[in-house]
Amino acid sequence: MSEIDEQTESYTYAKAGVSIAAGNALVKAIGPLAKSTARPGADASLGGFGGFFDLKAAGYTDPLLVAANDGVGTKLKLAIDSGRHDGVGIDLVAMCVNDLIVQGAEPLFFLDYFATGKLEGGVAEAVIAGIAEGCRQAGCALIGGETAEMPGMYAEGDYDLAGFCVGAVERGEALTGDKVQAGDLILGLASSGVHSNGFSLVRRLAADKGWKLDRPALFDQDRLLIETLLEPTRIYVKSLLPVVRSGRIHALAHITGGGLLENIPRVLPEGLHAFVDADAWPQPRLMAFLQAQGNIEPGEMARTFNCGIGMALVVAPDAADAVTEELEAAGETVFRIGRIEAGEKGCTVSGSDEAWSARAAWTATHHG
Repeated sequence: MSEIDEQTESYTYAKAGVSIAAGNALVKAIGPLAKSTARPGADASLGGFGGFFDLKAAGYTDPLLVAANDGVGTKLKLAIDSGRHDGVGIDLVAMCVNDLIVQGAEPLFFLDYFATGKLEGGVAEAVIAGIAEGCRQAGCALIGGETAEMPGMYAEGDYDLAGFCVGAVERGEALTGDKVQAGDLILGLASSGVHSNGFSLVRRLAADKGWKLDRPALFDQDRLLIETLLEPTRIYVKSLLPVVRSGRIHALAHITGGGLLENIPRVLPEGLHAFVDADAWPQPRLMAFLQAQGNIEPGEMARTFNCGIGMALVVAPDAADAVTEELEAAGETVFRIGRIEAGEKGCTVSGSDEAWSARAAWTATHHG
């Protein structure tokens, strides 16, 4: 190439690594996915510079808005490395909407952010199809999002996800923990697996122990180990919303990073302590596997993983049976896992020597 040619080379966005055509094709594919999430208040059509939502059409008279945002953490890396992109979109929605329902709010609309170095055919679409599925499970509309193609920012094949969700609750009906009192019972709703927390430890174990992720799990011959690990986070919104609206729930805690120990105190008023009995529900085999592989102490389990409980409910003793029945009828698995007593604000999880592979009776406490 002569010197003059170098000066006159015609640059394009595509030469810099960004494909307008791939972006346009993806937008076309996302349209029907978004439409499938339409609900009162949002027609879920995309293409403008922002998404509208009509609170009156959604049935609210004097609502407070509640917002939440989250990502999926390093579970994303496990999904990318194994080429399984279908479930992480559900995880993304779950992490946001479960945080809204614990405040008494109904999730109304969702926006996602997907960023990658180069749009790969089908990957973004699979992820966003998962996001739409999560939105349908939660009853919220996918009203917008951003797909960013950023050459040089991400390693080949890598992408990142963030989710943003807004919900509403009628003024005076928000769950703030002020109803919680000594003598209340704690109910636990079963998780669907690891959910979206603790994956840096899971991935470290997988690498150090040389797990064969594409072989049947030692604890479940019918499923591949990778499938059990990537099982999407359970979305508790539709089952919990009617019970929340009926006023029978004093507080809810979404069991995410920090486990039972650190999340339950977040919804307690000063002067109350939560006691959780680890013998009150069976340890899921996946959790027992993780614990054995990492030689993890029970107290460390209680602050790292959900240990089989994805959502904790605080209810008055006389409401516990009816709430349990209603949630079971809605498809949840409910355990009575503890109680609230007067004491320094915090949580204590304890178990016998039979609970969580302990060598002796054990107790773990967190003051929150």
